[in-house]
Amino acid sequence: MHGHARPFSRRRFLGGLTVAGTAGLLGVHPRPVAAEPPPETTRIRLLQFRSACQAPLYLSEELLRTEGFTDVQWVRSNLDNVSKNLAAGGVDLGMNFVGPNLIGVDSGDPAVILAGGHVGCFELVGTDRVRSIRDLKGKKVAVQGPGSAEHVFLSAMVTLVGLDPRRDINWVPYDTPDAVALLSEEKIDAFMAFPPTAQELRAKKLGHVVVNSAVDRPWSQYFCCMIIGHREFIRKHPVATKRAMRAILKAADLCALAPERAAQSLVDKGLAKQYEYAFQLMKELPYGKWRDYNPEDTVRFYALRLHEAGMIKSSPQKIIAQGTDWRFLNELKKEMKG
Repeated sequence: MHGHARPFSRRRFLGGLTVAGTAGLLGVHPRPVAAEPPPETTRIRLLQFRSACQAPLYLSEELLRTEGFTDVQWVRSNLDNVSKNLAAGGVDLGMNFVGPNLIGVDSGDPAVILAGGHVGCFELVGTDRVRSIRDLKGKKVAVQGPGSAEHVFLSAMVTLVGLDPRRDINWVPYDTPDAVALLSEEKIDAFMAFPPTAQELRAKKLGHVVVNSAVDRPWSQYFCCMIIGHREFIRKHPVATKRAMRAILKAADLCALAPERAAQSLVDKGLAKQYEYAFQLMKELPYGKWRDYNPEDTVRFYALRLHEAGMIKSSPQKIIAQGTDWRFLNELKKEMKG
């Protein structure tokens, strides 16, 4: 599953950063690409969620402008995954949790997975009654609702250990983001924490980490968030698609190799409230894995889990054939060896 990409030099990367001019933090000097034409469109609409783990997307704006995009639009939405926003026609590209988007692809959403974004943003947090994934059987587990990111990931996790998410788990829906309070009051036994909630829980010593997907196998071996585009945008604008991906992946390198700068930028942009949590997030998440891991392995792994859980009807092979396109990533891996 791992490639043989050369180590990416922190010194070389930081040498390409400048604090001068309007590019500021993200003033990476783009390498000229021989004979690459300008983007077919100078407008790009990107989806912005609240999750700070998708920092490579949010920190890509200045880099997108160096790629020829003069009109960078950020679209906020209450729809909790990229595929549904793509289906609604309001956005061209986003970065989001793989699981819910596989369900979207299976249902016919015009979503195409283009690359891995990062690994390891979710953590299963539990009370003393939960020490392993198998301990979730019969327990109360909080989720924001059916099909939400935490519901999908947890369903995949319990399926892998032989539990049936439809029968073995007592799902507890909650309408507010305060699952932390439910856990501290022991009204639930576990829930899935995403940044910065996971960092906050550890700081407050609430609950304990049952699974950390940044370090615990098999979850640490697969992307949790991936770059996803609208099928028609990709078809009409292949150069623009590749250029946008280049900007986002350069921003991923920034997160991996200059976490303190990336964290401060998130705070400055209002995408994170506390620098300490943002910096911890940047240090903990392996943002540099987009070169090394095979994104098709991620799609196959989660599609199989979700098929077993009864959440998708298509086989992993069909999902890969209809809902992925690795052409641009393969080219960018060759260009951006570091």
